[in-house]
Amino acid sequence: MAILKPLGDRVVITPLPREEMTKSGIYLPDTAKEKPQEGTVVAVGPGRMTDDAKLVPMTLKVNQKVLYAKYAGTEYKQDDVEYLICSEKDVLAILE
Repeated sequence: MAILKPLGDRVVITPLPREEMTKSGIYLPDTAKEKPQEGTVVAVGPGRMTDDAKLVPMTLKVNQKVLYAKYAGTEYKQDDVEYLICSEKDVLAILE
């Protein structure tokens, strides 16, 4: 099993599972399920490099619950676990 280690200002997030049923109890087919926008940060990169070669450290930390943009990043599946790799700027908020 390879470990995902993001580069630059990227983060690796495990999205929350998609909703299987509506609040009223109707089961949703795969095509109707809404793409999740919440997840947990599992890895962070070292940070972003500025034009004058200074490192801007990441504000996100591992195990934080976050809200990210709806169509952000790249989806990746490894060992039946889905991950989302996105830039720190695609993360909208930290959920506390």
